[in-house]
Amino acid sequence: MTEARPVLVVTSLHDPTADVVIRELYDRDIPVVRLDSGDFPASLSVEAEITTHGIQGRVLTPSRTADLTDVRSLYYRRPTGFAFPHLSEQDARFSVTQARYGLGGVLASLPGCLYVNHPHRIGDAEFKPAGLVAAAAAGFLVPPTLVTSSPDAARAFVERHDSVIYKPLGNPVYLIDGVSSVVEVAEVKAEDVDRGVAGTAHLFQQRIRKVGDVRVTVIGARTFCVRIDSDVLDWRTDYSRLRYTVVEPPPGIEPALHHYMRHFGLVFGAFDFCIDEDGQWWFLECNPSGQWYWLEPETGLPMRAALADLLERKT
Repeated sequence: MTEARPVLVVTSLHDPTADVVIRELYDRDIPVVRLDSGDFPASLSVEAEITTHGIQGRVLTPSRTADLTDVRSLYYRRPTGFAFPHLSEQDARFSVTQARYGLGGVLASLPGCLYVNHPHRIGDAEFKPAGLVAAAAAGFLVPPTLVTSSPDAARAFVERHDSVIYKPLGNPVYLIDGVSSVVEVAEVKAEDVDRGVAGTAHLFQQRIRKVGDVRVTVIGARTFCVRIDSDVLDWRTDYSRLRYTVVEPPPGIEPALHHYMRHFGLVFGAFDFCIDEDGQWWFLECNPSGQWYWLEPETGLPMRAALADLLERKT
């Protein structure tokens, strides 16, 4: 490995978390090539040849060029989607598909590259039912959960459990009066369940009577656990009401974390747990592209350095 090998950072233009990681890498004299796949093909191009030694070629941005055979690691954050607004609907659909399987396929096939995380593994891990099954197999406590499009099944589940919450299976952004919003976690009563449930899939889960939450960020072999105390059901709805404490995980949690990571082929994961009145940690979800940097100024945990170590391949 030579110092000239770059780190490829695939993310959107406005990504403060990627910014701090890139600055850390620059401070270490590690070259970085940043790109947003959504810029293809207007200001991003690819030249890739399939050979008996794998993919060879380069990707080019207006200011940087990366040799595909020389990429040290790839930090895949949250790039924007492909778009061809100047084309007709049918031609745009064709072009988006070609870009996804062309450029996307090239970026997913770099020889000798460490992915943080591999985009295909991110895709696998973003399915909440798969994550909950994997969590139970890893040994985590998982609340009773129902995924359904049946109003009758949903109503029976709500009636069977003392308290139930509704969670979206994914979080597409809604614009409400021009403001970006997401569907919030909310408690559900039996009388709230109507025929509208039949319109798509829904996730219902027994509510754990919690005394706190924990965000666990796994970066390579390192684990950072932060307890989050608040007076809200979903702490992500109001960061101003949160209090943070660095904690140690209970016995059995750390091996289960790495079991889960191996199952999905991840090297980074942002896990959410809630803590019940008996002090037990209940698995809620793992986001393979979750936010983490806001916790460092709050706690002093060296998370930025840990991620840069991983990308530099020091660990």
